[in-house]
Amino acid sequence: MIRILFIIAGFLILSPNLNLIAQNKPELGIEPPFWWIGFNYPELLLLVYGEAISGTTVDIRYPGIELISVDTVRNPNYLFVTLRISPETKPGSLPIRFRKGKTVVAETVYSLYGRNNSMELHQGFDPSDVIYLLMPDRFANGDTTNDNLPGMIQPVDRSDPNGRHGGDILGIINHLDYLKDLGVTSLWINPLLENNQEVYSYHGYSITNFYEIDPRFGTNQDYLKLSDEIHRRGMKLIMDMVFNHCGSNHWWMKDLPSPDWINEWPEYTHSNYRGGTVSDPYATPSDKETFVRGWFDKTMPDLNQHNPFLKNYLIQNSIWWIEYAGLDGIRQDTHPYPFKDMMAEWGKRVMDEYPDFNIVGECWLPYPASVAYWQKGARNRDGYNSNLPAVFDFPLYDALKVAFSEPDGWSKGILRLYDVLSQDFVYEDPSNIVLFADNHDINRYLDTQGDDIRKLKMAMAFILTTRGIPQIYYGTELLMTTGEDEGHGSIRKDVMGGFPGDERNTFLQKGRSPEEQDMYTWIQKVLHWRKGKEVIHSGQLRHFIPEDGIYTYFRYNETDTVMILLNNNDTVTTFKTGRFSDFLPATAKGKEIITGIQLSDLSTLTLDPKSAQIIDLEN
Repeated sequence: MIRILFIIAGFLILSPNLNLIAQNKPELGIEPPFWWIGFNYPELLLLVYGEAISGTTVDIRYPGIELISVDTVRNPNYLFVTLRISPETKPGSLPIRFRKGKTVVAETVYSLYGRNNSMELHQGFDPSDVIYLLMPDRFANGDTTNDNLPGMIQPVDRSDPNGRHGGDILGIINHLDYLKDLGVTSLWINPLLENNQEVYSYHGYSITNFYEIDPRFGTNQDYLKLSDEIHRRGMKLIMDMVFNHCGSNHWWMKDLPSPDWINEWPEYTHSNYRGGTVSDPYATPSDKETFVRGWFDKTMPDLNQHNPFLKNYLIQNSIWWIEYAGLDGIRQDTHPYPFKDMMAEWGKRVMDEYPDFNIVGECWLPYPASVAYWQKGARNRDGYNSNLPAVFDFPLYDALKVAFSEPDGWSKGILRLYDVLSQDFVYEDPSNIVLFADNHDINRYLDTQGDDIRKLKMAMAFILTTRGIPQIYYGTELLMTTGEDEGHGSIRKDVMGGFPGDERNTFLQKGRSPEEQDMYTWIQKVLHWRKGKEVIHSGQLRHFIPEDGIYTYFRYNETDTVMILLNNNDTVTTFKTGRFSDFLPATAKGKEIITGIQLSDLSTLTLDPKSAQIIDLEN
């Protein structure tokens, strides 16, 4: 609680939206709103905003703080002040005065804090984790008083699939025990920062203030409480960030620092969305430029990360939130869309400060080689190193979507899973890849499988036992579906029971149907088993070419072996296991972890139609 209180004090002193300067002096805003001493990178860039502020001189006097430069831009309402913080600098209050001649026309006190070096924070996420992705507006409404607030444009309307529904931070906090009981270890929450847009503000990807939680979700203090409650339960927090664009109602869009703050075109030009052009050795410069500099949407101005002040602004923003909220990871939205050299510098800066941290980038590309280009250390012909530790496995998602629904063939059906994994040689670190069956941008997996729960269980068994870091989309454990496709809003439905007036509460067992409870129990059992299985986290993977509709693979280390079987047939299938003798001796015994059945003879196995078996072998 002490950590929360002193940081709140600093935030209130320097919020850029508050007039905190003495009466009759101009309003002044500074971002970042406060900072910390003790970082490896010694320089700090302050964005200073105030009427005609560029016509002032800056007076800073504090032991260990050196004023490196004061830069003006075309807009006279901005100054960019660069400080160097020496290792000997002490925490405290840094007076900053702005003078015209000998007259002080504006002044403030900038807070410098000591870093929090708790071992519970900045842990990173890895294959021992299971990430739970949730959309806060659709998860649970814990505080109805913040649903509609003065100054916030879009009101709550649960009848509109694409409108705000009222979920918030308190709703997440109220259900952390539900998530811990389920067995997930990390929470990736879609953006919580202010999105004061006319429409589609609920999804969070049109940020209008990079330092403020949207008040309809709560406050910055509420986010700190969420972080503390997550870490108190031994779980981790992953923040969703966006560097490619901001919202069209961002406060600086009304008074841009300079024309090159965003990527301008003679007329509106959207991105061609062809991420492959960045790594394509034959791509034309114009195609690459349209991809990177084109706007994602008319309400999402494309940020120019080649502007040196904006570049440092964004890098510092990430570091600020990591330190402020004790983050364990970042999910970076649309990672290939910003300028790639800036993204590489960002990744290095963050990882240099937090070496145990992890970042996963959304590189939505169809081929393993295209995705692998973006992972740190990739052996790219052009020499590019992204410094991005983790990527999402979109090629595996594409395979998983059809693997259990199309007839098996030479390169179809369950062979697709085998084939995608066989290309892991292109990745610098195949273990640091995030696996998923669905997320907030694509139809729920059940819908792609004709609502066949058996196939959902097969998919979950696969991503929870193969290499990499599994991610589960909220409500999967409750059999949530898209239903009638009405756009993205229909794949981001409310959790039943998270909102006032819901007919039933699926967060509680008594509120679930028998089918929902069966799925919840199934996932819960696998997740809790997985927590203690080091062999699943870091063991070797060996898979056998699927035969007769059955895909078999093993996870093993020096002391433990797990056998996983996926039966893609529509009939009960009995088969002999002799071809697996390298991992399965004739005398092998084991326990099927889902059913709990002891298996004393594994020479022949019988598998139900469209089913998965996870067999813990006895040593």
